[in-house]
Amino acid sequence: MARLVLLRHGESQWNLENRFTGWVDVPLSPRGIQEAKNAGDKLRGYKFDRAFTSVLLRANDTLRLALETIGQTNIPVEKDKALNERMYGDLQGLNKAETAKKYGEDQVKVWRRSFDVRPPGGESLKDTADRVLPYYEKTIKPHLLKGETILIAAHGNSLRALVMQLENLSREQVLELNIPTGAPLLYELDNSGKVLSHRYL
Repeated sequence: MARLVLLRHGESQWNLENRFTGWVDVPLSPRGIQEAKNAGDKLRGYKFDRAFTSVLLRANDTLRLALETIGQTNIPVEKDKALNERMYGDLQGLNKAETAKKYGEDQVKVWRRSFDVRPPGGESLKDTADRVLPYYEKTIKPHLLKGETILIAAHGNSLRALVMQLENLSREQVLELNIPTGAPLLYELDNSGKVLSHRYL
């Protein structure tokens, strides 16, 4: 049986400031650093074969801190922009409340939570899924089919896209999905890659 743990990065400085982050390389907040270490504490019972992460600092640091906490810093780690957060385009850096005042709350909700509507100059969740899922199928899933235990440290929307596939969620269901920062989500899979169970640790 294979195990896959999905870990959204700890709180970033712009999460704290309620800004759209996207591909801007923002560091973890002090709380985010602690969340990453706490995630490591929850992973102490697991021996990982390898890990995958985006190229963004907040995910890299979350992975590093979690692995340091469990003393597994010598495993192979692959970084790829396919796992990056959704790119928010013209909204990146803007405060979410101010953006809602400027464009209207309904419009901002459509940009943030619809499946295939892009914010100006940015990606939809569908666009994000279109890069995350082929990378998962080609690069990550083969290791799971060998029965390995894998850790992915990434972002709210890149992980939502992956969870949508793993759990066969509809477009409507994925819009209500929220993955908390620093909370490891464990999937157990059979030898065909089918999910047998999933739970937060």
